[in-house]
Amino acid sequence: MLITQIQINKVQRSTVLNPLFSILIPSWNNLPYLQLCIESIRKNSVYPHQIIVHINEGKEGTLEWVQSQPDIDYSFSAENIGICYALNYAATLAVTDYILYMNDDMYTCPHWDEALHKEILSIGHLYFFLSGTMIEPYDTGNASVIYKDFGTDIASFNEKALLENYASLEKADWSGATWPPNIVHKDIWDMVGGYSTEFHPGMYSDPDFSMKLWKLGIRLFKGVGDCKVYHFSGRSTNRVNKNKGYYTFIQKWGFHSGFFNKQYLKRGEPFIPALKEPAESWVHSVKNLYKRIIASFQ
Repeated sequence: MLITQIQINKVQRSTVLNPLFSILIPSWNNLPYLQLCIESIRKNSVYPHQIIVHINEGKEGTLEWVQSQPDIDYSFSAENIGICYALNYAATLAVTDYILYMNDDMYTCPHWDEALHKEILSIGHLYFFLSGTMIEPYDTGNASVIYKDFGTDIASFNEKALLENYASLEKADWSGATWPPNIVHKDIWDMVGGYSTEFHPGMYSDPDFSMKLWKLGIRLFKGVGDCKVYHFSGRSTNRVNKNKGYYTFIQKWGFHSGFFNKQYLKRGEPFIPALKEPAESWVHSVKNLYKRIIASFQ
């Protein structure tokens, strides 16, 4: 899947004093959700943050709206360059020590950032990868997610009920941080080169990023239960022409992402402070060999 040569612009004009996180938000013709996402960050954050939006196309007014918001830095491409290129380009505008990736169809609950900051301070080093905990309306059996319906779209979103009830939706810290909202130190982001563009426009780039961190030696992958965001889910991915990221991951790493999530990251299990390299059984060896053969024909 190729991207034609296009011009990408970036504008840094935010005057937020002493921002804590640089929040990267790729957005593709999704203005109402982007507006709600940014309003929640403004309203429900404890600390000031640098907000950086990458605008893919912006045909429905996103560019004009972002340009009218002086507290938002942004990059813009007239063509949809996908998640990986968008994140990497937007990251060049980051001015803080921490890069946080958030989807534009997320709503941050109060104190979301305080929970992440406390966790980072308690860790005391750079070698970590943290995720917040998503609240979603549909139960898909994902052990990393809280399921509670506060609306499936903008029209049905019950913000009042969410704000009244989010704190009572308890979730223990879990193992296997992968999905946004996620955060790494900028030095770590730079060392692994951000998100891998061979996964353009983005399917399976999340587990690939985690695998790159694993290869760097990081073993602290933690989902923070007290950092909660409401996620409408699929507002962009349901529209995109998807890449064959499942097979790209196998070709790159030698096993499928499900094996990585379950055997390496222990994703969704109670938090494990120091993950270990798994011992591959003969059953897994045969299955992964089969997967590699199938992937070679894709």
